Amino acid sequence: MPNEGLFPLDPEKVYFSMDELTLDEEDGPKTLKVGAWLNYDPVRIHKLIRREKILKVDEFEVLNPLESKLRRADPDYYKKFMGLRLVIDFPGYSTGILAQIPFENDPVGFYKWWRKGKHEDKVYLSLGNQFKLFQKVSMMDPKMILKKDLELLK
Repeated sequence: MPNEGLFPLDPEKVYFSMDELTLDEEDGPKTLKVGAWLNYDPVRIHKLIRREKILKVDEFEVLNPLESKLRRADPDYYKKFMGLRLVIDFPGYSTGILAQIPFENDPVGFYKWWRKGKHEDKVYLSLGNQFKLFQKVSMMDPKMILKKDLELLK
């Protein structure tokens, strides 16, 4: 089958859900509409958009549905990608709240909830954010911080 029906990724183009896109798979090139790629391989599409920045898409038609699909398709990848922008149930708030809010406004309370309350699986903190959190907690309430977290600060 010659190159008919192949739609290689064009880094200059902004893709919509009905646009055709050909990506290489283990068994050769595969062409799907962008909307279908969101179901077929949401993590790969997300990486092409966010990490490699070679796939430009319409935010409302492609990116928003993609991020919603990621939550179900690969919860761990989704948590890592979202980081502190993840909505969590945090003590003292009647509804879900961005993890960033207690992280910044109540670092000791966030630390208690995240580390001591065994909620590490709920919010992914990058090494930089862990360092920031441990630093704030060690200054505000040194007795609160665990030995293993103090080690990171050394």
